[in-house]
Amino acid sequence: MSHPAPVTPALPYKLVATDLDGTLLRSDDTVSARTREALTAVTAAGAAHIIVTGRAVPWTRHILDDLGYEGLAVCGQGAQVYHAGEHRLLTSVTLDRQLAGLALSKIEAEIGPLALAASRDGIDGEVLVGPGYRVQEGPLPATPLTDVSELWAAPLNKVYVQHPGLSDDALAAVAKEVAGDLVGVTMAGEGIVEILPLGLSKATGLSLAARRLGAKASETIAFGDMPNDIPMFAWAAHGVAMSNAHEDLKSVADEVTASNEEDGIAVVLERFLAS
Repeated sequence: MSHPAPVTPALPYKLVATDLDGTLLRSDDTVSARTREALTAVTAAGAAHIIVTGRAVPWTRHILDDLGYEGLAVCGQGAQVYHAGEHRLLTSVTLDRQLAGLALSKIEAEIGPLALAASRDGIDGEVLVGPGYRVQEGPLPATPLTDVSELWAAPLNKVYVQHPGLSDDALAAVAKEVAGDLVGVTMAGEGIVEILPLGLSKATGLSLAARRLGAKASETIAFGDMPNDIPMFAWAAHGVAMSNAHEDLKSVADEVTASNEEDGIAVVLERFLAS
């Protein structure tokens, strides 16, 4: 007697895009077993999972390797499309250093001196940290600088800025107001305001990667937690904010799920798998 083949649930989305920090990763930089299982189940059902992060490749590779992730990843706020299985960059966009320098001059003329850091281009690009820039504690490598002019010595994906008196939101708002015609500005997390190539966003990189995967915006669900995820939500068919997300992202999300500590991605994916 023959037995019917198991029925694989049909998913409404072909592409599942997840941010890393505050979204896929818990506070200890790990991914829960439940979330891993949910992602394995959706890929078994025919969807592709793609990581879309503000981290540049050198700060992302170890996480992808730990996950056994071999697909495409969008890194550096959309600047880099990285093939994790082959350990190579497929595309990379760099910041016009002359425009970035002019933008920083305009911002500092408005609010005073900034503390600076920068992410150098390439699969092994260093993150350079200037005087006074506060780096979050953790295992991510950074190279201290005493001479800020060295920031401009090689191609960059982005520059990080901090201000001693302004909040991240206030700093990002001022930077957009005075230099938004020269560079892109986004807030990617606590203490992380970034200067980017004009027009670059997570949506830019995601659209390039999706094209390679044969997926469309109308077939994409995206998960995130910070204002830098807003363009990705605008591009995707369905945007899901974590409960720990910034209010600006929640305000444009299609739904809000549980936090990154409470398997918020799995909660949503399991719902689709069960329907």
